[in-house]
Amino acid sequence: MINREWHLVSRPVGWPKTEDFALVEAEVPTPGEGQVLVRNKYLSVDPYMRGRMSAAKSYADPYELGKVMQGGAVGEVVESNAEGIAVGDHVLHFFGWREYAALDARHAVKVDADAAPLSTYLGVLGMTGLTAYAGLLRTAAFKEGDAVFVSGAAGAVGSQVGQIARLKGASRVIGSAGSDEKVKLLVEEYGFDAAFNYKNGPVAEQLKQAAPDGIDVYFDNVGGEHLEAAVGRLGRGGRIAVCGMISVYNDTEPAPGPRNLARLIQTRGRIEGFLVGDHYDLQPQFVQEVGPWVASGELKYRETVVEGIENNLEAFFGVLRGDNIGKMIVKL
Repeated sequence: MINREWHLVSRPVGWPKTEDFALVEAEVPTPGEGQVLVRNKYLSVDPYMRGRMSAAKSYADPYELGKVMQGGAVGEVVESNAEGIAVGDHVLHFFGWREYAALDARHAVKVDADAAPLSTYLGVLGMTGLTAYAGLLRTAAFKEGDAVFVSGAAGAVGSQVGQIARLKGASRVIGSAGSDEKVKLLVEEYGFDAAFNYKNGPVAEQLKQAAPDGIDVYFDNVGGEHLEAAVGRLGRGGRIAVCGMISVYNDTEPAPGPRNLARLIQTRGRIEGFLVGDHYDLQPQFVQEVGPWVASGELKYRETVVEGIENNLEAFFGVLRGDNIGKMIVKL
């Protein structure tokens, strides 16, 4: 049996190129003692993967050149040498970007395919959902009545941030996105109070119109011009949770910082970065609270699904371009 897997063969400079990667054929691995063999069904494609393609020191180890890449995946156990996990079980793990993965059972989390579609464990009920939940409620210390601004609001994390804020009593929820179609989705389907297409004019001007009374919380997925605009609209005691800065991921020169940080002195504002890995203690609370919202339809989600592992790379490029609505997933 052949196992197709994606390798990083050179480190991208600026925007990644097709020749930086290779789809390689290898033998299906044999699981050892305490391991399981998983046939992956869905692969996660996420912006943070761009950082792991660089050799620069970061919060996650760089991908090794000439070796298979990693990412979130959910699949079916087809062979097991581990107690507690049987053939036919479905598991969530982080050995994606390949068709089959042999891994230690301790790295596999069983998921219920009957309780929710398998793909949701990579998105709305998975790491991206927990990222939204922890970043908004813990890092940004959201409280009822806050006015919330979310950038990248039509993405997997941003769309959930805005909806959770609304469900928890935000006074106003504002989102930015990169197309008129996404703006319409934010307002008509996700229940945002206002949204704007950042490509239609200066972010600061559009945000001022959307939030005339200012904002209390900014959830940052984009950085750059968005961050500066949010600092400019931040009210007294405002909080900014920095989740990602996709606008600068492919820059080859350092991006200029916000020019108005002195405003934080006036507003007593706070900017704090966070990683979801520091907040897994919230997982049970997250599932208990968000799961019923998803089941009832109160919290809506979208997925952009690309078929076939041979299209993994195009799916990843699509995330960097902002092509996806909601979570980007590759179906095998």
